[in-house]
Amino acid sequence: MQPNDITFFQRFQNDIVAGRKTITLRDAAESHFKTGDILRVGRYEDDGYFCTIEVLATSTVTMDTLTERHAEQENMTLPQLKQVIADIYPGEDTFYVIEFKCIE
Repeated sequence: MQPNDITFFQRFQNDIVAGRKTITLRDAAESHFKTGDILRVGRYEDDGYFCTIEVLATSTVTMDTLTERHAEQENMTLPQLKQVIADIYPGEDTFYVIEFKCIE
């Protein structure tokens, strides 16, 4: 079985596959992805593969510079996005935006 390149919480799987979630915010540990990368995607909970994505763009953002557009791309409100990021990455302020599209 081929390993996954990136994982998402299971609760985001349907939004990713449907194209409603088109970015992910990650910490420095996952800042190495670059435009054009093709990534196998798995669920965080069980590492089960569920799709393949293409990285369209990457950039950096801080908690203070998150916008409604970022929230829209995450299929959330801005307050929800800030809370989710704070829960996943407590104490972090700089994040890496990975814009992607589901290709299979």
